[in-house]
Amino acid sequence: MKVISSKAHGVMDYIIGIALVAAPWLFQFARGGAETWVPVILGIVVIVMALFTDYELGVFKITPMSTHLWIDGVLGVFLLLSPWIFGFWGFVLWPHVIVGILMAGVSLMTETTTVHIRVT
Repeated sequence: MKVISSKAHGVMDYIIGIALVAAPWLFQFARGGAETWVPVILGIVVIVMALFTDYELGVFKITPMSTHLWIDGVLGVFLLLSPWIFGFWGFVLWPHVIVGILMAGVSLMTETTTVHIRVT
């Protein structure tokens, strides 16, 4: 069931993107390795992708919403698995796992249609 509007998803994109960039320092797991740079890079990707998505909060409106959601899902699964992929699961685990599950879940629950209001 798709219960999240594309506009609400847009708000979440910007919030999650900023939170991912700040997370290593907010939650004090910044050591300069993959545990730090995976969320920072993914946060930047989420923000840039939001800017280029064809939805209410997109600026350039190039990427279709369905493509955006597919990429969000892939990024979420990658973030979820990153502690094991890069071997930092013994140092930090839960921020990556929780936000990864959130990203993947939100991508599955978001409407693919957007509302475009034309001002004349």
